[in-house]
Amino acid sequence: MEITLDKKSTTEGLIKIRLGQPDYQPGVEEKVRTYARKANLKGFRQGKVPTGVIRQMFGKSILVEEVNQILSNKLSDYIKENKLRIIGEPLPNLEKANALDWEGAADLEFEYQVGLVDDFTYELSPKIKLPYYPIEVSDAVVEETLADIRKRFGKVTHPEISETGDSLIGDLRSADETFQRENVIIKTETLSKKYQDFFLNRKPQDEITLEIEKVFDTDALSKMLNISAEEAKQLSGKFTFNVVSIGRVELAELNTTLFDRVFGKDTVTTAEEFIAKVKETIQQNYKRESDHFLDHEIEDHFIRTTKINLPEAFLKTWLVHSSKGEITEEVISREFDGYLRTLKWDLIKNRIAEDLAVTVDTEEVRARAKELIISQFGGPSVAGQLMDKIDAIADNYLSHENGQHFMRLYNQLRNEKILSLIREKVTLTEKKVTLDEFRKIVEEHKH
Repeated sequence: MEITLDKKSTTEGLIKIRLGQPDYQPGVEEKVRTYARKANLKGFRQGKVPTGVIRQMFGKSILVEEVNQILSNKLSDYIKENKLRIIGEPLPNLEKANALDWEGAADLEFEYQVGLVDDFTYELSPKIKLPYYPIEVSDAVVEETLADIRKRFGKVTHPEISETGDSLIGDLRSADETFQRENVIIKTETLSKKYQDFFLNRKPQDEITLEIEKVFDTDALSKMLNISAEEAKQLSGKFTFNVVSIGRVELAELNTTLFDRVFGKDTVTTAEEFIAKVKETIQQNYKRESDHFLDHEIEDHFIRTTKINLPEAFLKTWLVHSSKGEITEEVISREFDGYLRTLKWDLIKNRIAEDLAVTVDTEEVRARAKELIISQFGGPSVAGQLMDKIDAIADNYLSHENGQHFMRLYNQLRNEKILSLIREKVTLTEKKVTLDEFRKIVEEHKH
């Protein structure tokens, strides 16, 4: 057996494999004997089929099966032993393989086109300065969040006359009756002040006439009626809204019942602690947004400053070949730059993880699965009820989908660790901003 690598460039090569009869014939003979023992052919007792008959009937397919198995194993071993950094999968030369004389030739030759990652270097040091934007939590945001929480956990009543902030439930129809919808909910607090007043002092069974495009913008109509933006744009002119009932939310009181429902039993016990915990939660959410944006800044920096030569021609061929028709030349031309960006960042992260010995163990994955499950079941307020079952639920979740859930969380944790180490080793220049300032910075950010 001969295996050689013919490097066409630093990023593309051709692996050639030559198999002689001594390489594949013993395996073929063993497979023939196995077929003979198991074959059930008319005229022969099972297990008594002569090997000559098996060779005559199945010889070529057995040979192909054995050779393919050898090729797969030897190709994989060669790549590992020679520490080749390949991208994608080796592409066989099908034209040459199809031209082989399987029955007459003693030696069989195969070729595989491979894409290689050229060696590259990166810098990870305090010399790298990246901006970090912590978002300040204003008193107004805290008050707004408290009001939202109290409303979300408040009691719904149905008064006889509408007031500011009420919702009106009823039936909507156009003047020409081409559009009709029952049980429409108009949340007056989402409307402009002018039209909030328009829905004041309304009662069940009132009939309200309105010009729909003036009262609601396209986005509001789309959400209210659960239709597309295009359909919402088509609605105009006079409509009638028949009030069926009025909904009002009485804000929940700041007491232990609310505290336990939001943060879990006995986590906070006073209004002051509750407000402080709300502010802390907002700060944590803001921090996640700041950290997420920093991750984009980190990605941009390393992609911009790290030179990596990639086998672009090979990658285009491999993507089309491996997608089984799902990726066309048109898709490649449209999305290839984005693919290269993702690939380059993955290569950089993997090299950093290798150099810094980043690892993730099974217990860390299980812990993350538990966090996910608790949040899906309602967060801390119900965590205590799940504790005796959480391990079994987590293990069941991680074993499903052939381990895909496990790998997703594993990769998520690994990525977080890599980015955390990068943040520790570079210099972050902090600038506190308001939420509006932060959003403007994000909008102006370009990859």
